[in-house]
Amino acid sequence: MSSAILRRACAAAAAAVVAAAATACSAGATDEPPEQYPSQELEWTIAFGPGGGNDIMARKIVEILQGHQLYPHDIVVENREGGSGSTGWGHVFAEEGSGYAISTTSGSFITTPLQADTGWQPQDFTPVGLFATDDALFLLPGTSPVTDWAGWVEFAKAKGGAVVGGIGTVNVDFIVHSMLAEKAGYPIEYVPFNDEGQMQTALLSGALDAAVSNPGTVLGQVQAGQLRALLSTAEKPLPELPDVPTDASLGFTGIPSMPRGLILPPDAPEYAQQWWIATMQKVVETPEWQAYVAENHLSVDLRWGADFTAYLEQTQGEFRRILTEQGAL
Repeated sequence: MSSAILRRACAAAAAAVVAAAATACSAGATDEPPEQYPSQELEWTIAFGPGGGNDIMARKIVEILQGHQLYPHDIVVENREGGSGSTGWGHVFAEEGSGYAISTTSGSFITTPLQADTGWQPQDFTPVGLFATDDALFLLPGTSPVTDWAGWVEFAKAKGGAVVGGIGTVNVDFIVHSMLAEKAGYPIEYVPFNDEGQMQTALLSGALDAAVSNPGTVLGQVQAGQLRALLSTAEKPLPELPDVPTDASLGFTGIPSMPRGLILPPDAPEYAQQWWIATMQKVVETPEWQAYVAENHLSVDLRWGADFTAYLEQTQGEFRRILTEQGAL
């Protein structure tokens, strides 16, 4: 046999081995009998760093799944932060067809594709469900001389603008800051962060004038006096912070909340989607989940499967309108 023929034969054999291996790997995720699902370890991606609302919710769901033995195999949780969530959700997107990759969602899941070429849109993923929405607190360092919203507006105007922070680039946090600042009449410089710890460090060090965050993430620091809350976007004052006014009581309307849901990769098997819908319907009925919702001051909003996709599309349209009006798009 000539050397050229031998090389071609070796290359063909190698290609066949690679193809067979790829087929074997994908078969495990997509070709198993539906009644055997789930039969493998689950890869759970958190698209932001530790400590934020997305991270807290994801780990609570995993805790409930394992505590109630609802998922029969190991669950590997990994924070894949970066790009306002695009790194983590891009990883899940690349697992197309698999029922063994999953991720929780937040506002950045809707807004990041509006301002960056992520290669995916929210509706590309296989929807499991929306569980709740998460309101925000407007925060200053606990040492700030400003004690109320009127004082903050006076401070921001006198300074010629404020440096403010939030999680994600063009996210719900950015929208909240922009809408508040526009109505109150002061300019902002918005600084995005990928995790809660970095943002709080910047706020406490004086690198930021203010920030917004979810009550469940910062309530302890506010009660301890490390942070000061001037405003809440919840419908009613929080029981733990009865003196902090709501946005509506200060004349603000239409300020959005953070959507908290769960998605599988694109084209995940329908039996996997239905398994997760049925399982999460059990999760949200557990005492642990009910306690988590109450402790973190979430607003319950349950939408499953296609209803969740419809919500994502409608909300993205609303966010696009707001961001366009704010000059961010």
